[in-house]
Amino acid sequence: MSGYVLAIDQGTTSSRAIVFDDSFRVVGVGQEEFEQILPRSGWVEHDPEAIWRSVVATVKAALADASLSAADLAALGITNQRETTILWNRDTGEAIHNAIVWQDRRTAEICRQLVSDGAEEIIQRKTGLVVDPYFAGTKIAWILDNVDGARALAERGKLAFGTVDSFLLWRLTGGRVHATDTTNAARTMLFDIDANQWDEELCRLLRVPASLLPEVRDCAAAFGTTDPSLFGAPISICGMAGDQHAATLGNACFQPGMMKSTYGTGCFAVLNTGTERAPSRNRLLSTVAYRLDGQTTYALEGSIFIAGAAVQWLRDGLKLVERASDTGPMADRASDEQDVYLVPAFTGLGAPWWDAEARGAIYGLTRNTGPNEFARAALEAVCFQTADLLRAMRADWPGASDTKLRVDGGMVASDWTMQRLADILNAPVDRPVVLETTALGAAWLAGRHCGAWPDMDRFAERWRLDRTFEPGMDAALRGRKLAGWEKAVRRTLSDLPGLAG
Repeated sequence: MSGYVLAIDQGTTSSRAIVFDDSFRVVGVGQEEFEQILPRSGWVEHDPEAIWRSVVATVKAALADASLSAADLAALGITNQRETTILWNRDTGEAIHNAIVWQDRRTAEICRQLVSDGAEEIIQRKTGLVVDPYFAGTKIAWILDNVDGARALAERGKLAFGTVDSFLLWRLTGGRVHATDTTNAARTMLFDIDANQWDEELCRLLRVPASLLPEVRDCAAAFGTTDPSLFGAPISICGMAGDQHAATLGNACFQPGMMKSTYGTGCFAVLNTGTERAPSRNRLLSTVAYRLDGQTTYALEGSIFIAGAAVQWLRDGLKLVERASDTGPMADRASDEQDVYLVPAFTGLGAPWWDAEARGAIYGLTRNTGPNEFARAALEAVCFQTADLLRAMRADWPGASDTKLRVDGGMVASDWTMQRLADILNAPVDRPVVLETTALGAAWLAGRHCGAWPDMDRFAERWRLDRTFEPGMDAALRGRKLAGWEKAVRRTLSDLPGLAG
């Protein structure tokens, strides 16, 4: 059997397709950005057709880059931006509204009403999630209530819901398969992560007809084959996981206590807690890490909505930098006499604050503040937010006390950022040789299922370290910086009148 596996990595700002060989080396890449649609403050949408076109184009580009054809592949895996919500017509395959992106906050009032109605406890107990616009369930309800005729069509079984993985699967298989995996289902507020099934009571609470929902399968499973007309030959689809779960697998975080943090558009830290679910007392998410061979592995997760997106804002919004890669050297030149804090609550604050109404703020500006200080503030904000998550994880789960962090995502190529992260966390940070860990995790699921790639233990043995960043910051300086960050965040929270939103 061929050892070549292709991973579709459908992200928030771009779609990528990557071909790996059986030594886990990247041999072909395709990437294409697509438009971010911002109808009003706090709203974020994508055109589902733009997503679909970008995926098809990048798969073809990756195959061409690898000098391979579809027939040369052993399997295909899919990983995706989670929670982003699409509803489409089962007869036509056409979406009835733009995709509502995970960052979108338009359902904040729905969430407040759920809390007011006393639904928070049952949602958290069954799903491990907090009640927040981040998750897909309230986005589904919003589309059904705001698109003419949508709820009536849903009640008649004419519509299908999917996160991006499910929408792509439908399209890739020519409408033959409507399915998802456990990790994506677990991000909807409709899925009982203990029973491992859609929950009727939650569907009633969120007013979501069960007929909309896809079949839920393990992360490594037979998900069908691609329509031969797409790429010239059918490809077996054998793996599926949300992006953060795929990155957990790609980083070989298979043992309880292992932790990874991905730095892309947002930042997402996932701590493997084993086969027993660990409830959070510090407003983290208790979620599914992955499900293999019918066995669920759980995790604690902290979700930060803005990480690399803050650097994009400096580049595209403020025009302070020409390239994202410039920010590390600029931060290194920033004045030590200035303590500038950026709280990047552009679409609210995630864990552990969960404030949908907060909006971004900058503190500590002086007449001498310039682009270098802005660059440092944007990069340090990522480090401070990760420290918030690690502190909460250690409080929730004793096994996290000596956790070493494995990192991935576009931002980890910056030595300055990774060193500052280790300094702020006062913990070592491991950067792998293969930075495409999200795509690698999806590829491993597919390769494992079809028998072309190794099992968990042998895969973990072959994980390779590029560099460990050891903390070196003076404890007093670290304490001052963290205290300043906490003060800035509290000033930004929306429950302080006149200081946010």
